[in-house]
Amino acid sequence: MKHLFTTLLVLCTTLTFSQEFNKEIVQEDGRKYLVGKINLDGLHTQPYQQWFHQGMKTYAVDESLVKLFKEDLAQYKIKLFLGTWCGDSKRETPRFIKILEAANYPMEHLEIIALDRRKEHYKKSPTGEEKGLNIIKVPTMIFFKNEQEVNRIVERPIDSLEEDIAQIVQNRTYTPNYAQ
Repeated sequence: MKHLFTTLLVLCTTLTFSQEFNKEIVQEDGRKYLVGKINLDGLHTQPYQQWFHQGMKTYAVDESLVKLFKEDLAQYKIKLFLGTWCGDSKRETPRFIKILEAANYPMEHLEIIALDRRKEHYKKSPTGEEKGLNIIKVPTMIFFKNEQEVNRIVERPIDSLEEDIAQIVQNRTYTPNYAQ
């Protein structure tokens, strides 16, 4: 009986603290978008896969720049805030993911958070991952090292995603769009 109680307690705790991934909102007009923590599986489903796969297929990664930061990038954790309803996110997210894949980035260090578009929840996630991070535009890619924010790319790169990532990872001067 004691073993059963312990098992049930662990199961309830796990269910309570587990995060639902790829939560979808369906608007009155039938359009869909994701909110909260998402993973790549969510971006590979309809209707998101249309723009995600197209963006991955058509973007040519600058491999010479990736070589500059490939080793050092693994030392960073990245939070990617996006809107699956946002044109800038639809353009930059597949490119960013393709660059991370080219760099053999450990994807378990990438946290992807989809923000809401509804007026009363605009640019918020259901569980508040954006709180205190001053997310004003999406996508926003925040680079953390030793649990501290190092820098971010906001909405679109200054030069190119590869060049901007290289500048951040190599600790060169970099000021993102819409600097804080």
